[in-house]
Amino acid sequence: MAAGTHPDLIRGEDGVLRCWWAAPTPELERYHDQEWARGPRDEPALFERLSLEAFQAGLSWRIVLERRDALREAFAGFDPVRVATFTAHDVDRLLADGRMIRNRAKILAVIQNAGLLGELHARGTLLRDLTDAATSSASRPHGSGQARVPAPRQRTDIPTTSAAAVHLARDLRRLGWRFIGPTTAYAYLQAAGWVDDHLLGCHARGHAT
Repeated sequence: MAAGTHPDLIRGEDGVLRCWWAAPTPELERYHDQEWARGPRDEPALFERLSLEAFQAGLSWRIVLERRDALREAFAGFDPVRVATFTAHDVDRLLADGRMIRNRAKILAVIQNAGLLGELHARGTLLRDLTDAATSSASRPHGSGQARVPAPRQRTDIPTTSAAAVHLARDLRRLGWRFIGPTTAYAYLQAAGWVDDHLLGCHARGHAT
């Protein structure tokens, strides 16, 4: 396949080749170029990415990106310590905010998950540790970076889940985590850089962390 000849690779106005999903809006293009499949991997950032994937369930990622600033403001920058202290009053406040994704179950899930993450931290375990353990269980040497899999050439080559995602979702559900399943877990692994699913020929391929 010659780079740029496949319909799943789109050449932008800047002449750069990108995955098909980055084309519709400047926000998606920025997210594709600067964030997707990249770090950082500090705890608030990981908690944000996992929470945003939960908010995306049943919606388009475009909607999530449009509401991202409001979500960050609403959830105190996704600081799990602060979010874990939210009360019923905070839930009502968020549900009344027209800038939010106003889904009570998802809002409650983020608050509960923040509390669970705090319990993990108290035991000396990080979300990153759980993610590393899950990817290691799927035959990726611990700390070696991303799983070494062939670069996808078209959108149909990209899976919706993986053994690592199944493992991670199972571990989080055992802890009581809500709005997590293998598909959401895999999307999180993609977003946070444990998996590089940029298409072969995309300029961002190989720059993930």
